[in-house]
Amino acid sequence: MDRADFVNLNRSGKRYHVRHFVVITKQNGLSITRLGVTVSKKAGNAVKRNRIKRLIREFFRLNTTQIPQGYDIVVAAKKDASCLDLREVKEELGEVFFKKGLGV
Repeated sequence: MDRADFVNLNRSGKRYHVRHFVVITKQNGLSITRLGVTVSKKAGNAVKRNRIKRLIREFFRLNTTQIPQGYDIVVAAKKDASCLDLREVKEELGEVFFKKGLGV
């Protein structure tokens, strides 16, 4: 994903809010799902921000087969997300992708 894809997704994507994340999705017309992760400096220092990004990517790695193909997805972490562990990330993002249905 390049910057233009992120800007387009931010403008016209469907947003889902959970306690620690905002997930923005939009169909991309491709046969693959692309993931973008953003964590602002409000979430903490570089160590905390990188940890959050690793946890989000791990969630997607573990659930690749269950997440619908052909979407652009941006996960934006809110400022208090640095206290989460993988189980809590699974619960919150699972709520968006499996219970709310990702707008499919």
